[in-house]
Order: sequence, then structure tokens, then C-alpha cells
Amino acid sequence: MAERTEPTEQLHVALDEGVLRITLTRPEAKNALTIAMRDGIVDAVRRARHDADVRAVLITGAGDAFCAGMDLTASTVMQAADPSFRTRMTSEALRAGVQTFIRELWELDKPTVAAVNGAAVGPGAHLALACDFVLVSPTTKFRWTFANWGLVVDAGGAYLLPRLVGLPRARAIVMLGEGFDGAEAVDAGLVYRSVEAPELLLAEAEALAARLAAGPTRSLGLSKRLLNASFETDLSTSLELEGHFQALATTSPDLREGMTAFREKRRATFQGD
Repeated sequence: MAERTEPTEQLHVALDEGVLRITLTRPEAKNALTIAMRDGIVDAVRRARHDADVRAVLITGAGDAFCAGMDLTASTVMQAADPSFRTRMTSEALRAGVQTFIRELWELDKPTVAAVNGAAVGPGAHLALACDFVLVSPTTKFRWTFANWGLVVDAGGAYLLPRLVGLPRARAIVMLGEGFDGAEAVDAGLVYRSVEAPELLLAEAEALAARLAAGPTRSLGLSKRLLNASFETDLSTSLELEGHFQALATTSPDLREGMTAFREKRRATFQGD
């Protein structure tokens, strides 16, 4: 498959061999998100949902940081002291902004991987944590500064963090600003895996994304939906959904390929249909 690229000044989106790579390219600002970057991420993930050629998504940052959160010049909260400021602006900006890319990633019915190279702060941390698999290295630093600013945790943090590390630890992250470095994030259950050296991080993430892209895309997406809904779903509903989703999986040519490969004692070649 030929590589497709869509370079911009602050975001680079490229599709190659089934993996859509989204790279934040504002290293001089630690990849802090501008409105254009935020909207670009949303657009890329939405296109990934409908593009059959996309079978996995990989997100990373250029330079020595993953994402330092929202650029403060793009944040409505910086206008709060202005007499003309309307409080509704904040909730509307969140709904149209960072909440959207968290929702799009969390609900995307294809596997997602984040390679967190360096600092991931506040919404930047949640951008990574909304992905299915998060890889880190010794230079990774997860930080939360909402309380320092007098802000409520946003960008989906109140939803994501308790599910990953439990409520007591989530309280410490949000209310005390406790953070994690590298392998600490793995030990806390925040992320999937830590690689030994920073220079190996992207290669490991690319290999994982390629492995996922070669998988049975439909069944992986359905399993993801079951898992992500498990905290809000009672057992009876979950089992009912499981039955419906398994029935959908049986309509895929990938199921027949998987069964045939098993009988023939070979590796399956899935098409993602």
C-alpha cells in the first residue's frame, strides 16, 4: 500500500501499511496543543473510523515531549478575568475541543497506540491515556497541574483515571498533582509497557501498531467496545452485547480465514473486513 501523508505545520498525519500515524509537530512548545492541532487530531481520528485502509492508529510527539497540554493562548480559561467573559464559554469550548478528541479515540472501533516520548501534561496525558495501548520510556513524565491553576480536571481525566489506577490514586493525581515517570506508570496500572531506552520507544510502538493493524479489525473493535463499556454495564447487558457482537464477528471473512489458518496450522492473514 502506498504511503499517504498530510503534512501541516503543527501536525503530521501519515498512513502506511494500515497504520495511521498522528505526530504532534510543535517541538519548540513541547507540542502544546493549538486549536488547529486539536481539530486536526479530531479530523484524523474521524477519518480513520471511515477509512477501510486504516486498521490501527499511532500517536506520538516530535522532539523531547509528547504533549504539554493545551497552549494557554488557546484556552478560554485564560479569559476568565475579563469582564466580558461568559462562563458558558468554558463548557462549550471543552465540549467542542479536548472532550471531542478524547471521545473520538475512546470510541474508535480500531486499535490505538500512544508512544509517550517525554512530558505528557494534563490534557496531553489524557490524549495518550484515551488510547488502547500506551508505551513509555525512562524519559516519560506524566504530570497533572489542574489544582495548581484552580481548575477542575478536564479532557476526560475524571473518567479515564479512576478506571486505570483506581479512585484513591486518581484523587492523588488530580487533587495533589502526583505524577509518574517511566516505569512507575506501568507499576501503577496507568500504561501498558515501558521500553528500556528512549531511542527504542517509537520502534516498539510501530511494531505494536503494525501487529494490531494485521489483526481482525472488526472483532478487535467489537471487543474494545465491550471492554470500554464494562464499567457502566451490568453483567446481563454485557452478556447480551457479547452475543450480538459475536454474531457480527461471524459475518466477517476474517473469521473464516482465522478458522482456516487454525486447521492448516499457519498464521492467519486477516484483511480487516
